[in-house]
Amino acid sequence: MASHDNFEAANRRARDLRASHPRAVSARYDRENGRIVIRLSSDVDLSFPARAAQGLERATPSELQDIEISPSGFGIHFPKLDADLYLPAILAGFFGSKKWMASSLGQAGGKSRTAAKQAASRANGRLGGRPKKRTDAVGITQRSSGGAVTSRTLHKKREGCDTPRSVLGSNRLRCESLGIA
Repeated sequence: MASHDNFEAANRRARDLRASHPRAVSARYDRENGRIVIRLSSDVDLSFPARAAQGLERATPSELQDIEISPSGFGIHFPKLDADLYLPAILAGFFGSKKWMASSLGQAGGKSRTAAKQAASRANGRLGGRPKKRTDAVGITQRSSGGAVTSRTLHKKREGCDTPRSVLGSNRLRCESLGIA
């Protein structure tokens, strides 16, 4: 159970936050530009594309029309999406969780279109695309003294035969006869 001291400390942090950060006074969706516009207590308008914020990236304009501001002025809520944004984080440039932000940055990096990347992509396309991973395999079927049959797939390595000695010894096979060596 929380103590009286914990409540006092939380209230003190809230007072400090209100004194040091602007709060949202109003919020709306600008349908023409596809942006969320937030009017701050400092009389500054903050706007950003809706697709840039976690939870809003696939929202339709009708889902973005209804916006609520928390009593503290630090929370922005989209009831039709059940999505929340934290104003101090937005002001710091964070439009979602760390994991979501990393994913967004990774997607943007993968879409990078430098001249060198375009040339490499065209060259790979002329060659038939990305090279396929090559796996060479040989199947061996063994019969035990009791008559049971077991099959194994053995993979070759470029540097030589990696077939287990026990398999080769029991069947008196050699790497050369399998075409592995």
